[in-house]
Amino acid sequence: MNVLVTGSTGLVGLALVPSLTAGGHRVTRLVRSQPGEGEVRWDPEAGILNAADLEGLEAVVHLAGENIAGRRWTAEQKARIRDSRVKGTRLLCETLAGLDRPPGTLVCASAIGYYGDRGEEVLREESAPGEGLLPEVCQAWEGAAAPARQKGIRVVNLRFGVVLSPKGGALAKMLFPFRMGAGGVIGSGRQYMSWIALDDAAGVIHHALGTGALRGPANAVTPHPVTNQTFTKTLGRVLGRPTIFPMPAFAARLAFGEVADALLLASTRVAPGRLLETGYVFRYPELEGALRHLLGK
Repeated sequence: MNVLVTGSTGLVGLALVPSLTAGGHRVTRLVRSQPGEGEVRWDPEAGILNAADLEGLEAVVHLAGENIAGRRWTAEQKARIRDSRVKGTRLLCETLAGLDRPPGTLVCASAIGYYGDRGEEVLREESAPGEGLLPEVCQAWEGAAAPARQKGIRVVNLRFGVVLSPKGGALAKMLFPFRMGAGGVIGSGRQYMSWIALDDAAGVIHHALGTGALRGPANAVTPHPVTNQTFTKTLGRVLGRPTIFPMPAFAARLAFGEVADALLLASTRVAPGRLLETGYVFRYPELEGALRHLLGK
C-alpha cells in the first residue's frame, strides 16, 4: 500500500513509519521543510500543497498538529493549537477530494479532549462533546475532514488518549521527578486518565488502515482507564520509588495555567468501543504491563 503520512517526526509518527515500511508499505512523508527522497512539501499556513504530488496514494495518515502541552495557553498559542489542526486538515482533505484518483482511506488523528472534563461518566464514541478549548478544537478538527468524506473517502477519526512512551509526551516528563522519589498525585487524584501505549497507538492506525468496517470516530485508548492516584502508585511501583509528594490543584494551576485544568485535573473516562467491535486486540491493555514493557522493568 502507498501511504502518505503527516506528522511523521512526532511521537506516534516516529513509531508508525518504521512499522509501515517493515510491513511492506511504501511511505511518503508530508513535510514543511525542504523535501528529500520520499517526501512532499506542504505549507498549511500558506495553503500550499501540490495536488499532483499526491496522485497514486492508496491511504493517508494525518497526525500533524501543534503540541497541546508544550507551553502555556496564551491567546496566540490557542490559535496555533487550533489552526495547526483545522487549517492543515482542511487543506489536506480539500486537496485529496480534488484528485483524479483519491485514496480510499484517510486515518485522521483527533483526541479524547473532544469529551472535556466529565468526572466518572463512561464516554463512548456517540457521547456528546464537552465544553472548552479542547472540545471545540476537536470538533472543528474532525469537521475539517468533511471534504474527504463527501468525496467518498473512508475517514477514521482516531480520538487518542494519553500516549505513553519514555521517548516523549506525558510519561517522559514524569520520569525524572518519579525516579527522584518526588512523584505524587495531582489534585484529588480521582480524575480519570485514558491512555494507550505507543505500540498500540501505532497498532490501531494499522488496524484502521486495514479495516473497511471502521469509519468515523474511534476512541484510541486502552479498555482500562485509571485514576491519577492509580497511575501514580503504579508508576512508582514499577520504578521502585515512593510517591509521597502530591501536587495540589492550586499548585498545578500556578505552574501550568489553563493547561492544568484541561489536561492534568480533568477527568476523562473513555471506552474504546469501535476498536473492540472491529476486532482490535490490545497488546498492552493493563497499565502495569504497559509501563514495565515501555520502561524495560
